[in-house]
Amino acid sequence: MRHQVTSPTKPSAAVVVPPDTASLSPAEARALFRAGLAVPTAGWSAGYAQANLIIVPKAQAFDVLLFAQRNPKPCPILGVLDAGETAGPLLAGGDIRTDVPKYTVYEDGVKVAEPTDITPYWRDDLVTFIVGCSFTFEAALQEAGIRVAHIDQGVNVPMYRTSVRCEPAGAMAGPLVVSMRPIPASQVADAARVTSRYPAVHGAPVHVGNPAEIGIEDLGRPDFGDPVEVPEGCIPVFWACGVTPQAAVMESRPALAIGHAPGHMLITDAKDSAYLVP
Repeated sequence: MRHQVTSPTKPSAAVVVPPDTASLSPAEARALFRAGLAVPTAGWSAGYAQANLIIVPKAQAFDVLLFAQRNPKPCPILGVLDAGETAGPLLAGGDIRTDVPKYTVYEDGVKVAEPTDITPYWRDDLVTFIVGCSFTFEAALQEAGIRVAHIDQGVNVPMYRTSVRCEPAGAMAGPLVVSMRPIPASQVADAARVTSRYPAVHGAPVHVGNPAEIGIEDLGRPDFGDPVEVPEGCIPVFWACGVTPQAAVMESRPALAIGHAPGHMLITDAKDSAYLVP
């Protein structure tokens, strides 16, 4: 029987957001999320890589792995937890079932819950894929003097389904999802150069400029996340997004799949610099 969409499992109201989330260690951040804090993680734990999640039964894991291999731009895999494993090198001492601020649970491709704890859904055959996230390179953009609008505006990053199709793999098929950051026209080349040095977390942009060219009709109505104000003189710049596997889940309709809630990432113990190439 399909579950009903629910509010977060743990009461986040009792957990106070620290004044300087950028200074928290990954373990400190994960402890807050384990306690029930459910907020987007852009700007948290500066210097540490953030990650997307896609969790599927072992029977579907090969299709997910092949989908990622065929679509490395939106699906760069940073690590995989074996069936039933709940911790690993990227979250030492952590628990993948509780240490993300919010999750999405899909049954037959339909979102049925957005809990902060997926323990009630956990099964010993579930395989966790940890996928690179563009939040990882945002500190590098800021260090280069490029402002990040959703951080400045205190909202989640906007994400959009596009008309670009991913390469299918087995039962997995779906559209490319992109995140958008408005960049001053004079800094677009710098943004592309900075992010190209992080191929494990989506790398350089996949599109610059007119969103209609990739099937996005209205920047003010993202499919995931929040709309951001595009400041005067800025151009929308689009990066491949790790929510892409969830869009494939919605289209391909496996019996069960679990992801992070878009923008509510796993903060890993890996340094951003580990994914920087010369």
